[in-house]
Amino acid sequence: MLLIRNLIYWLVLVVATLVLFTLIIPFSLIPKGANRVGRCWALLLMWLLKNVVGLKYRVIGVENIPTRPSIICSKHQSGWETLALQELFPLHVFVAKRELFKIPFFGWGLKLAKTIGIDRSNRREANKQLMEQGLARKKEGFWIAIFPEGTRVAPGERGKYKLGAARMAKMFEMDMVPIALNSGEFWPRNSFFKYPGEITVVIGEPIAHDSGSAEELMAKCGHWIEEQQKQISGIGPKAAKAV
Repeated sequence: MLLIRNLIYWLVLVVATLVLFTLIIPFSLIPKGANRVGRCWALLLMWLLKNVVGLKYRVIGVENIPTRPSIICSKHQSGWETLALQELFPLHVFVAKRELFKIPFFGWGLKLAKTIGIDRSNRREANKQLMEQGLARKKEGFWIAIFPEGTRVAPGERGKYKLGAARMAKMFEMDMVPIALNSGEFWPRNSFFKYPGEITVVIGEPIAHDSGSAEELMAKCGHWIEEQQKQISGIGPKAAKAV
């Protein structure tokens, strides 16, 4: 049954990506139009994960979501959070490696949705792109979602928390919202299979952009996330292999 459920998920994903991409093109002419189409795509996949695959989730701390645009700083263990954050938060743009834009349909959609694309091979250029594009997105009224460790990290592991999110927070005067989750225990990296169960998401209190230096903000954010990870890790079907 797990194989059949995942086959259904992937089939609908491919079809939905092709169909919704045709809508993104004209909707991109409307302010935030492409992002709204992208959210519909994400919500469809979340529905499939819940009702077909059996992968649900619970949220702790939803009351901590601010009322004004902020910078979402999330743990990154799988592709699940790129979908779930769109269900949990107001319209936002992601920070992603620029190479993703080359992926047919999916990558083109990311670009039309004004994803902040950075060149990770050139640190100086990446910082410049982050600040310039991030400021433009803030002016357009978007929230900004970034994975501060820079890439997916296996459950039980910790990456290096980079300063990009904190620098944006200081420059754009946007607070940071830390998020911990254990999605990798149900959706392993680069795995065809997504496993049924319940992912836990913990949303922390916003970290004020003026409550310290960029280094202090990032240290506070990273510490909070990793402390929460200790509380919610080790329960998923793939936790044992990942830790």
